[in-house]
Amino acid sequence: MKIGILGSGRMGGNLGTMFARVGHNVVFSYSRSAEKLARLARAAGANARWGNPREATQDADLVLLAVHWLNVDDVLALAGSTAGKTVMSCCNPLDADDTRLTIGHTSSGAEVLANKIPDSRVVAAFQTVPSEVLMSVFENRRNSPRPSLIFCGNDSSSKSVASALITEVGFDPIDAGKLETARYIEPFGMLAGVLAYETEQGPDWAYRFGRLNRLVG
Repeated sequence: MKIGILGSGRMGGNLGTMFARVGHNVVFSYSRSAEKLARLARAAGANARWGNPREATQDADLVLLAVHWLNVDDVLALAGSTAGKTVMSCCNPLDADDTRLTIGHTSSGAEVLANKIPDSRVVAAFQTVPSEVLMSVFENRRNSPRPSLIFCGNDSSSKSVASALITEVGFDPIDAGKLETARYIEPFGMLAGVLAYETEQGPDWAYRFGRLNRLVG
């Protein structure tokens, strides 16, 4: 699969690297530094290259949106049309200080994004785990039990693609239903941030959901 990465921070860099290393063709984009993008592509291996946002999206089967919420409009403008594509977003709608959600209760960042790109199929995923834990999960992906990863979206085929990617990189996908469920997932992402960055345990953690009958049976 061809995957375009919009965002070169820890989330975009780690997820893009993981996707490339399991065999997908990845294009990294959107950074103030071309050298940073080149380093990411080199480190990710033979399946990765770098370019501008339009180059990342134009031939992509799936686009990963991994930028700060305040940069979403800018990167979408640079990327051009994502019509007909699956857009997997790990963005929580944070303010400039990363201290609170700017959207909630009656909508979500994922739903606002879907309204910005109505011809695309938006899936919300990966915004509930610290970026620092991603590579550890990936490196231990053959172990069990796996940590869980909540995702949601309205298009079943796009959710199937997202679920397969989540599985490939080491998580157990938990389908939370329609995109409006992001109204609850995004605050959970804030809880993840509090646990990771405002407690003594640090960011190297993940979570797991289990059916009671499977845990005690």
